Amino acid sequence: MDENQGVGRWTPFLSVILLTLLAMVALHWPRPPLFMNIQAGVLQPTGVMVHVWVSTADRRLRLARQLDVMAIEGDTGAAAADVTIDLSRKYQTMVGFGAALTDSSAWLLQNAMSASQRTALLQELFGPPPGLNFRMLRITIGASDFSLQHYTLDDMPAGGIDPGLQHFNTVPNQAYLIPMLQAIMAVRPDARIIASPWSAPAWMKSSANLIGGTLLEEYEPVYADYLVRFVDAFQGYGIPIFALTVQNEPAFLPLTYPGMELSAAARARLIGQYLGPALARRKNAPVILGWDHNWDTPGESLSVLADPDARRHMAGIAWHCYRGNPGAQSTVHDAYPQMDVYLTECSGGDWPSARNGELLLFARNIVMESIRHWARGVVYWNLALDENHGPHAGGCDECKGVVTIDSATGEVSRNDEYYAFGHFSRFVLPGAARVKSGNTHAGIHQLAFQNPDDGSVVLVAVNGNTTVSHLTVSQGELHFGYDMPPSSVATFVWPPATEDAGVSAPSADQLARGVKSALLRARQWWRELQVTPPAR
Repeated sequence: MDENQGVGRWTPFLSVILLTLLAMVALHWPRPPLFMNIQAGVLQPTGVMVHVWVSTADRRLRLARQLDVMAIEGDTGAAAADVTIDLSRKYQTMVGFGAALTDSSAWLLQNAMSASQRTALLQELFGPPPGLNFRMLRITIGASDFSLQHYTLDDMPAGGIDPGLQHFNTVPNQAYLIPMLQAIMAVRPDARIIASPWSAPAWMKSSANLIGGTLLEEYEPVYADYLVRFVDAFQGYGIPIFALTVQNEPAFLPLTYPGMELSAAARARLIGQYLGPALARRKNAPVILGWDHNWDTPGESLSVLADPDARRHMAGIAWHCYRGNPGAQSTVHDAYPQMDVYLTECSGGDWPSARNGELLLFARNIVMESIRHWARGVVYWNLALDENHGPHAGGCDECKGVVTIDSATGEVSRNDEYYAFGHFSRFVLPGAARVKSGNTHAGIHQLAFQNPDDGSVVLVAVNGNTTVSHLTVSQGELHFGYDMPPSSVATFVWPPATEDAGVSAPSADQLARGVKSALLRARQWWRELQVTPPAR
């Protein structure tokens, strides 16, 4: 038989099959912009792929990319799914995640690491995926327990006062805090910085000391000016402040490091009569967040918000995790829904309760639950500490950073909190909306989001069971299942069901019908070829 005649005999129906399949795959293959730099998984016939990252409490897996999961499209399976996601029901939008650049953290970055080590770590923590994608920072106005010494920005000799703030200066911050903030902002120019004071200068206080005491009422307007001076000074270094609180943990008087009791009445006066009006006169001024303390006393926030002068100058409430439960955030939010919510401090540590690790604790109890109760941002305490939980001057001697920096070599160890936060921060982008997600699976906690630009859906799930748990998920007509390892955290990301061009991804049934149609046409052509031989 003539070779050219043989090729012509098979070409028509093979071409139809090949071109049909290629056209359908090319038309519907998802292209989520967020993950264009991540190698795609094996080609799947439905055209809807779910990307998966998993961490396990035994540290066998740490934010490890897993094989993609095939999502099936159809109108069955939704009723039986463990998790049902409704993208039409949206709640708060997210600002970001991050940690505190305490003096201790900044000192370690500046002094315990080489320039190349420091550059690599800042890119890893604040750079885009596969970096941790941190976008929020908290800094202290003056010293905290995680400083190398106690100070404020207007210290005077004993018995001296400075009501005109003529001695205000940022000298204590110039050696390492300001340079490290500038280095971080070179990586993340849009970083949102929350600033909190641990104490007013001693000469403003009843104790005449940075430790203990309260702010004297006569110095409230001067203290407000002190905070404004801080904002202006850091702005001059190219470091804009996103939010201010008037006092860290105002209901607690530490014994070994700077602190200051500040009543609800005093905080309301400060905000309503002095700080709020001063900031209102400025362009691009920081917002004011109230409270900045634990969940156990929501009445403290409600008391300040009940003052109309203070309330008009406030944008939200800052919370800490050490006492109470995150439901307090909803208590205050329900009373004042216009107020934003932020978790501004929570620390892990090498205490007995952390003997089995803190991955699930932080992913589920802290990050997930604070967001479920309206938090728009979640900020861990120290960004970095050394192998001895320091350096620090008083206070917590077992706290951990997101990372541990070896003070001798500069080598970095990533703690459980790094991975707990990473399951959110790498995938839930600024402006992402928390969306409704119901769950019927015992032992599994979850939270869902939709990102603003590409519409990608993000589901973070925590399996608190000590056995493998099969999780089924339904979002619209998309359905998938996944076997979560024991005691694990998983993040699932998938593109929206409708592409930018408005063409829906084909279901398995639709693709099967297309292939079947192509095969029937090819078979018909084959029959015609059998009846009418090709011309010679």
